[in-house]
Amino acid sequence: MLYAMDEKNPESDLLDRKAYNGKILKLHVDTVRLESGESTIREVVRHPGGVAAIPVMDDGRIVLIRQFRYPLGKFIWEIPAGKLDSGQSPRDTAARELEEEIGCVAGTLTAACAFYSSPGFCDEVIHLFVASDLTPCPRRLEVGEHITPEPRTLAECLQMVASGEIMDGKSVLGLLWYAANRKLPKGGLGFDKQPFRG
Repeated sequence: MLYAMDEKNPESDLLDRKAYNGKILKLHVDTVRLESGESTIREVVRHPGGVAAIPVMDDGRIVLIRQFRYPLGKFIWEIPAGKLDSGQSPRDTAARELEEEIGCVAGTLTAACAFYSSPGFCDEVIHLFVASDLTPCPRRLEVGEHITPEPRTLAECLQMVASGEIMDGKSVLGLLWYAANRKLPKGGLGFDKQPFRG
């Protein structure tokens, strides 16, 4: 049985806020009063939101990117993604990121789902798209981006998720969503000898 969540905010009484405004995000360190009368600290990353895309080539392969991530100090596998810019729709942002990161214009961008990336401390919402009818175009990487696009079959992508080679949350969710919701060929995907059921 499902229960409706109580919509009343139990932490709406803001006593104090310290804020840091960065290039990509804002950090709020809030002191709030609880219903019990006690106070507590809430650290919240305020983020404008982002997009991610599953770029599917005509032969069914998915274009992953290998990108250097400074906080981790290493290259990791991901799906193309980027931050929402002020005034730009998620669809337009996804189209822009595909051109910049993998050098492709998507003839079709299908909205898949939206999700919170890490609601324990961040308000970021990521909008997931499936991109198809890809046409090559010049890549336009931003300064400081180190990205290499590499196509992989869906089975290879799922194996990379299963082995821990892909650990990026949006990429894991996006690939599993795509595997579960795409039309399956006869006999399933052949991954682990069991088809994914949507």
